[in-house]
Amino acid sequence: MAHAFTHSGTARGGTNGPDLDAEAVREARRDLAACFRMAARYGFEEGICNHFSALVPGHDDLFLVNPYGYAFRELTASHLLVCDFDGNVIAGDGRPEATAFYIHARLHRALPRARAAFHTHMPYATALSMTEGEPLLFAGQTALKFYGRVAVDRDYNGLALDAREGDRIAASVGGADILFMRHHGVMVLGPSIAEAFDDLYYLERACEVQCLALATGRPVRPVDPVVAAAAARQMREGDPESARLHLASLRRQLDAEEPSYRA
Repeated sequence: MAHAFTHSGTARGGTNGPDLDAEAVREARRDLAACFRMAARYGFEEGICNHFSALVPGHDDLFLVNPYGYAFRELTASHLLVCDFDGNVIAGDGRPEATAFYIHARLHRALPRARAAFHTHMPYATALSMTEGEPLLFAGQTALKFYGRVAVDRDYNGLALDAREGDRIAASVGGADILFMRHHGVMVLGPSIAEAFDDLYYLERACEVQCLALATGRPVRPVDPVVAAAAARQMREGDPESARLHLASLRRQLDAEEPSYRA
C-alpha cells in the first residue's frame, strides 16, 4: 500500500543551509516522536502507511515528517526527516512515503496556519468516512469540540501520488481543522503539534462513541445547534493550554516507559 517517494532535485545544504540544531527544533522533534509513539499505543496507526508532519520552528518552508518504512512505534526524534516543499530531504536518513510528501507538502504550502498535519486511517473515524451522510454527528459532548470545524473531502480519487492530488485535498480543507476523507481516513490540522494531537485523540474518541451509539440501532439525537455552538466555544477557549498539558502528560508517560522516543 505504501509507496517510496522518488525525487531527483538538489537539496539545500552546506554552510548556507538552515540551522536545524536549535533547541526549538530539537523539542519539536521530541514532541512529534512522542505523538507517533502514543498514536501507536492507541491503535491509530496502520502499518507503515500513515504520517504526521509539522513545520520546522523558524523555517516555514521546511517540515518534519516520518521516513518511509517505519511503523509509528519505532520512531524516535532523530529518525524524523526534514523536507522542503520541492521534495528535497534537508536532514535525516531515508525518504518520505510518497503520499506523505504529496499530501503534507501541498497542505503546508497552501495552509500556513497548519503548523502540524496528522493523517491516519484510525478505525472509528475511517469507518464513519465510509458512511452516507455527514460523518460526525454532534450528539456527544466530546464531538462538540469539533462543532463548526469539520470539512469532508467527498471525492476520493485514489492514492495521492502527485502534486495535483495533494492540491485538491488541500483545497477541500477550506477553513476547517478536521478533514474527513471519504473512503480513506482523516486529516487533522493544528496550530501546534500539541493541539493537532489533542484533536486527533478526541476525534477518535468521539467517533468511537458515535459508532457504539449507532450500533444500538436506536436513533442518535444530536445536541441542539445553539447549545452545541456554545459548548464548542467553551471548549475552544481552553484548548491551547489543555493540549499543551495533554502532550506533557503523554511525554511523562513515555519518559517512564519508552524513553527511547527522545533519541
